[in-house]
Amino acid sequence: MSKKEKLIARLLSRPKDFDYDEAKALLQYFDFVESHKGKTSGSRVEFVRGNDTILLHKPHPSGELKSYQVKQLIDTLKELKLL
Repeated sequence: MSKKEKLIARLLSRPKDFDYDEAKALLQYFDFVESHKGKTSGSRVEFVRGNDTILLHKPHPSGELKSYQVKQLIDTLKELKLL
């Protein structure tokens, strides 16, 4: 099983400790590029792939995504037919 497949399986299990770095790595496997929205964006980060965008708030200080963020990420990736 590849790293990508392991990350997808982990995401789909909706873990409580899925962190931002894992989400970033997974999105990079799907060719998304991280884009900070400018000086005033704060912790908001946009991932862009062509016309597709995914917005995430970079969690701090722990780095772990909230459960609603994990659900939104799964739903968005399914809408884009990547999962």
